[in-house]
Amino acid sequence: MPASAEIEPASPPGSATGSVDDPLNRRILAVSEDTLQGFHRRPMHEIAERSGVAVEDVVRRIQAMLRSGAVRRVRQTMLATSLAPGALVAWRVPPAKLLSAFDFMAEHDPFSGHVVLRTTDGETPGSGYRLWTTLKVPRPFSLEAHAEWLQRETGAEAFRLLPAKKLFALGVGHVRRKEIEPGDRTDAPGRVQDTAMVDLDDRQWRVLDAIKREFTPEELEAALPDGSIWSARAAEAGERLDGFYEVAESLQRARVVGRFSTFLEHVKPHADGARVTRFNALFHWKVPEGQEIEAGLEIGRHHCMTHAYWREGGPEFGGVNMMGVSHGTDKARVLEHKAAIDRHLEEAGISVGYTNVFWGGKSEIKPSEVSPRVYAAFAEERGIA
Repeated sequence: MPASAEIEPASPPGSATGSVDDPLNRRILAVSEDTLQGFHRRPMHEIAERSGVAVEDVVRRIQAMLRSGAVRRVRQTMLATSLAPGALVAWRVPPAKLLSAFDFMAEHDPFSGHVVLRTTDGETPGSGYRLWTTLKVPRPFSLEAHAEWLQRETGAEAFRLLPAKKLFALGVGHVRRKEIEPGDRTDAPGRVQDTAMVDLDDRQWRVLDAIKREFTPEELEAALPDGSIWSARAAEAGERLDGFYEVAESLQRARVVGRFSTFLEHVKPHADGARVTRFNALFHWKVPEGQEIEAGLEIGRHHCMTHAYWREGGPEFGGVNMMGVSHGTDKARVLEHKAAIDRHLEEAGISVGYTNVFWGGKSEIKPSEVSPRVYAAFAEERGIA
């Protein structure tokens, strides 16, 4: 765990601001975006200790950023790849139906997560697939059947399921990423994350359902002065607080718990007009068969990457097998980051046979539901086989 910083006295009441450009907020976000890996019994206090900002300020300022829209959600993430089979899905939709298909998946399908319209710089393999989503369907239900239902509902002409074969270590949060130079990477290769499913019992699912729901600004108040934001969630799950902690920590040992995080709004302008990022790039690479894991370890070590995966694109996408996402405020700078990764792959002895970039436009980012109980009711109501 990072060393604790010396905590400063709390600011005067009413001084909290919702701007991500505020120096104190940036100190909080540099910790809260992506450094609290695993389950923490007192996450607000942990952020305070690591940032050196008084816990009263941490709570008040995260509340202010949530209310302003600068932070879009605060939640404990789960490693959904271990809880439900999933895929990145590319959709070919007639132009006249593209926006309605986007809206349907963003607003009416809780199992579709990131919903993004993408374009390429010219006609390239797969450029006709403009709508991209993530999709999770818990066992024992069918990912393919759900995608076919979405196709019927939206009028999509075709879809491609692109499940991850392996995941690789992900990059840093948006606030710290602004300082990254092209080619900045970890000293050693990243690590492989498997996509094997983990079976949970009823008690674990009940606690997980309570843990993963995002927090309202009002719920964060429970951390003060020395309380727990989990107390109400424990009661919701029918657990005493110590029992709730016990189950949550068992989920962490089972490797289904991600990180506690404040998720910045990185697509839409904030209330003060500021933007965290302007360009969302989905990189594609085709590397030699047999070198996918080696390539993923090298791509995943670059700090500019938020996601890196081994996914088989097939002939529609030029035979690519590595994909990853990077964000930035300047398109040329994003391409400089990619060029640095391309050079690094060649230096590592991994030839790139083909590469492409799919640029994100209109986006709606939300977590995918993974509960079997929720899916069963959803599917029955809609007649999904």
